[in-house]
Amino acid sequence: MGITGTKRIILTLAGLLSAIVLAASPAIAVEQCRFIQAKAEREACYARQEADLAAKRAKPEPKRDSTMEALQQMKQEDAELNRQLHGICRGC
Repeated sequence: MGITGTKRIILTLAGLLSAIVLAASPAIAVEQCRFIQAKAEREACYARQEADLAAKRAKPEPKRDSTMEALQQMKQEDAELNRQLHGICRGC
């Protein structure tokens, strides 16, 4: 069986929350580098951040979203159920 509606909502909310947390992390790190007094250390901090950002951008694309696959499966199941319901003889 597929994922129920409640579980799907919970998984979606968890994904959005993690995306927000990950998006906020680089901004926090930039603020930390900004306040380093020694120029060499500050520049090294910025260089590390730049390398981290480049590594994140170089990651391969994620797998196809399973939501579309689940939707296709639900459509197939609905079509099968409709065939079964319309195949019932009414008034035989």
